[in-house]
Amino acid sequence: MTDQNTLSGMAALSICEALLLALGDGQLLSESEIQGVLQDAATTHENAIGVGVDVQTHRAVADLIREIRVSENSVRHR
Repeated sequence: MTDQNTLSGMAALSICEALLLALGDGQLLSESEIQGVLQDAATTHENAIGVGVDVQTHRAVADLIREIRVSENSVRHR
């Protein structure tokens, strides 16, 4: 059974990917700008610190974003 957090994460990922594809297709962002957005998102999670911050989870999210950037299913491979 899938929990609500997993479903929310999957929905957010799908929505963001669709938005990045639309921005690229509409030539509002170049491929390199889209890659920059993904890089910025990964870096933000990679650098997450503070009281109550689950550093291990943030690092895992950063790793996932970096995998998306280089995978065949990433937004740069339209």
